[in-house]
Amino acid sequence: MCQDHHPQHGAMNRRGLFVTGAAAALTLNGVSFASGAERRAPGRDRKPGSKETRTVRGTLPVGAPDFVYLPLEIPGGVSELRVAYSYQKPPVPAGTQGNALDIGVFDERGTDLGGKGFRGWSGGARTEFFIRADDATPGYIPGRVRPGTWHIALGPYTVAPEGLPYEVTITLTYGAPGSTPRPVYPPERAKGRGRAWYRGDCHLHSVHSDGRRTPAEVAALARAAGLDFINSSEHNTHSAHAHWAAHAGDDLLVMLGEEVTTRNGHVVALGTDPGTFVDWRYRARDNRFGRYARKIRDAGGLVVPAHPHATCVGCNWKFGFGEADAVEVWNGPYTPDDEVSLADWDSMLVTSVRGGKPWIPALGNSDAHRDPDRIGGPQTVVLADDLTRDAILEGLRRGRSYVAESKEVELSFSAAGGRARHAGIGERLPVDRDTPVTVRLDAKGAPGCTVRIITDQGVLHTTPPLPASGTGTVEWRTTPSYAAYVRAEIRHPAPTPPLPGPLRAFTNPIFLGT
Repeated sequence: MCQDHHPQHGAMNRRGLFVTGAAAALTLNGVSFASGAERRAPGRDRKPGSKETRTVRGTLPVGAPDFVYLPLEIPGGVSELRVAYSYQKPPVPAGTQGNALDIGVFDERGTDLGGKGFRGWSGGARTEFFIRADDATPGYIPGRVRPGTWHIALGPYTVAPEGLPYEVTITLTYGAPGSTPRPVYPPERAKGRGRAWYRGDCHLHSVHSDGRRTPAEVAALARAAGLDFINSSEHNTHSAHAHWAAHAGDDLLVMLGEEVTTRNGHVVALGTDPGTFVDWRYRARDNRFGRYARKIRDAGGLVVPAHPHATCVGCNWKFGFGEADAVEVWNGPYTPDDEVSLADWDSMLVTSVRGGKPWIPALGNSDAHRDPDRIGGPQTVVLADDLTRDAILEGLRRGRSYVAESKEVELSFSAAGGRARHAGIGERLPVDRDTPVTVRLDAKGAPGCTVRIITDQGVLHTTPPLPASGTGTVEWRTTPSYAAYVRAEIRHPAPTPPLPGPLRAFTNPIFLGT
């Protein structure tokens, strides 16, 4: 049995257009599975295993709200909800956005921003999903399909000039509700080496969002890349959290998080408590980001804006950096938008040292989704007291880290001066402003690459290419009055001089002076 809805351009058959204190949303006419007889005699038994299906069709116009909710009245006795959807993708002129429609679902607890009703999101990665008590499609949260008003959430990411025709098919299966296993999460400690440098990739994807690799495949590739830790960061869902325990181990710490994917930029929630969900349904103009940044921190995690100058629709970061604990400067293979992010981050360092404000450390991550994306390319190498969630997050928060293109790259970067004082990456060398300071970089795994020493004044020292062995030592002398901070970059040969070559590695700064 099908029930068709046909919203037209400008009318949209809406039940209400409302603003929740965040992005505007549209609620369509609801879908019910109860016949007239069932409404008169609610609770009538249905044969176990029987199914009912409804189909809804409509068209969303240009300018549709960010989220369109389709209410769904779920009767009692449902064991499984299954939803399939499709939409038309007509050709559009060059330079014009075509149709893209995301999907997810909220249960009977409602769609309130930051509420408890979230049950899953697949964005545009899947055409169908199911939810049962004992299982769910990756991206969705298992649990009973309780009676009440659920909402299928449609997200018209982009809409072609002629509109976005869609079709949603909902199938209910009746039967015993079943039970939901208690989730098991990965341990927060691995077998470390005490205080040491640990390698990690804090931004990657699996089949639980738009990736194509299973958690088992991600873990295997992380180990092959020489990583000691990774962070689960699926788009707008925490469904993967309960699927990592079997793939962690003494040699691999798996931290949990989310890539909060808003229409005005993405932020990695890094190392949050298991089961933490962070809402994403707001824009910069809604003044809601601070609330969700605090939620990330309250859950023990770090707030890390991701690929802030990426050119994809909705990727460019527009929330400012006042809430950031770190920033992802290098995302995947090094590209011009990473170069812009690096320059922007360096400008923020200059502003912080000259204004006496806190500084924001930089990270690099792979954002790997599928072959041939290389997990651990790049990777953040952090000095931590041990291989535990708390120790790794503390090292990242303090900027005691550098970013390397692969496990082959090893760096040691330090500054010394005054009465035998030394400082490492992310630290301060507390000497008088005119005290001579020696900066030293030891590098491995960078054949033919050039070393650059950068300060708040800019690039002040550049070396000839390192030898074919890839190993070399660079020393440079300065004073705190001349350089408020120093940091190092190792770059590949430049394909188009005088522009610099792509990064092989870079460090967070060492600050000079009292």
